[in-house]
Amino acid sequence: MSDGKHDNAVEVGYGKPPSNTRFQKGRSGNPKGRPKGTLNVATVLARTLRERVVVNENGRRKTITKLQAAVTQLVNRAASGDLTAVRQLMVLVTSAEQRFPDAQTERASLNEVDQKVMAEMLKRFEKSTEGD
Repeated sequence: MSDGKHDNAVEVGYGKPPSNTRFQKGRSGNPKGRPKGTLNVATVLARTLRERVVVNENGRRKTITKLQAAVTQLVNRAASGDLTAVRQLMVLVTSAEQRFPDAQTERASLNEVDQKVMAEMLKRFEKSTEGD
């Protein structure tokens, strides 16, 4: 019963879409989507924090990561009595302790001078928070 019209026709139906509407090889399903090689914010941040910078520490040039430099600056500001830096540092330390509870802390290796400085900072911090 072939009438000549459908002799060369491709079967179309469920799971067999017409060939002209099927996905083309080598063409994206979302051509206007995110370009290949574009980085997300977390990747850019991680790469930037791992970049190395040269700093002068105690008269010597030293190469450290930007993350190390930022944490060092925060700790130095906190040690000099900047209450905002002390609060930020406490949040950072608490977060780190929650993430890595088994991590060995360096509290045992603090010498007497370091312990006195930390005790003074805590006293100042407690006095400042009592007034808030």
